[in-house]
Amino acid sequence: MNFIEELQWRGMIHDMMPGTEALLQKEMTSAYVGIDPTADSLHIGHLVGVMMLRHFQRAGHRPIALIGGATGMIGDPSMKSQERNLLDETTLLRNQAGIKKQLSKFLDFDSDAPNAAKLVNNYDWMKNYTFLNFIRDIGKHITVNYMMAKDSVKKRLSSESSDGMSFTEFSYQLLQGYDFLFLYNEYNCKLQMGGSDQWGNITTGTELIRRKAGGEAFGLVCPLITKADGGKFGKTESGNVWLDSKYTSPYKFYQFWLNVSDPDAEKYIKIFTSLPETEIADLIAQQQSAPHLRPLQKRLAEEVTIMVHSKADYEMAVEASEVLFGKATSEILKRIDEDTLLSVFEGVPQYELAKTDLGAKAIDLFTEKAPVFPSKGEMRKMVQNGGVFINKEKLDNHEALIDSTYLIGGKYILAQKGKKNYFLLIVK
Repeated sequence: MNFIEELQWRGMIHDMMPGTEALLQKEMTSAYVGIDPTADSLHIGHLVGVMMLRHFQRAGHRPIALIGGATGMIGDPSMKSQERNLLDETTLLRNQAGIKKQLSKFLDFDSDAPNAAKLVNNYDWMKNYTFLNFIRDIGKHITVNYMMAKDSVKKRLSSESSDGMSFTEFSYQLLQGYDFLFLYNEYNCKLQMGGSDQWGNITTGTELIRRKAGGEAFGLVCPLITKADGGKFGKTESGNVWLDSKYTSPYKFYQFWLNVSDPDAEKYIKIFTSLPETEIADLIAQQQSAPHLRPLQKRLAEEVTIMVHSKADYEMAVEASEVLFGKATSEILKRIDEDTLLSVFEGVPQYELAKTDLGAKAIDLFTEKAPVFPSKGEMRKMVQNGGVFINKEKLDNHEALIDSTYLIGGKYILAQKGKKNYFLLIVK
């Protein structure tokens, strides 16, 4: 597989230095992508860089994931108007462990193949580097004029909303440049990849390698991913879409991809999956002939959810979706774990019951203890018309006793009025 051709048809190349493709065709190459360990989980904004490394390894080259333990203590000024809060060493180490676990789902770190992936942390080579040695060894090779000419610096300094740039942040591109030099010397790494906002930092690294080591290195950047409506990719009303299930449940993760627009689905399925070009072309044709069936969104959500979580998590997310939108049965409802259940019914009215409330007649429980119905008369009428469901099963008798056998996971009862009105009863 030709890495550059692969990225081109996927729409993942914004710019690259001349000679990059020739280098990759000539020899097995090492390339790195830097990841700031600002949390103990990646979010989907990181996935573009991770997918670049994944395709790089598939093409027979060696990917290096660099955790920015040192640079994460400073914060990259690129595309930002404010300085970032600094992280302590304990937090950074915890975050690195979480990120390594997630990266292992995308990259092969463990094989004995020559292109097995590597994980490195720039804190390891920066922590004992004294300030005096750094400015003597590295700082003298890059001029302030060169650093000031970078777009990330110019935009930050000219921004009205900015309070300026601290020396700490200004030094960021020197530190990132040194990372590239270190990896060039230590691992013969000749390529750095990232988002288009990283172009200035990457070229500082190639310049440092040229001046300090007399070597040649290259850079390749992908476009910054946006939504078709111009909104920021990966952000929802509740914030980032995380890869760790403790921050974003597999159900919510699956729903994010399932609900993207048609133009975004066509773009994202190329970027965030490893599906071949012919298969994606076929899915796009299916979407155009029957957009209401949403084959692109369904396949995109399936591929990414399985890759990030697991096939079991994907299947549970599909079943959970059917609870709200399809013809799910009580058996499916009882199989869903508690976190998924709460994700599915987030925002629906909830009522708390005491265990002593159980054993009451449905008509008393759902009017007096949990006011799902405003009156007993309305409930009787709706039960007679077949419009009341308990745990997805029709309630035929308004005097049926609702006891502990109705509890889902020993704790929940799902009441439903008509097709769309749900109520979650929580027994404590």
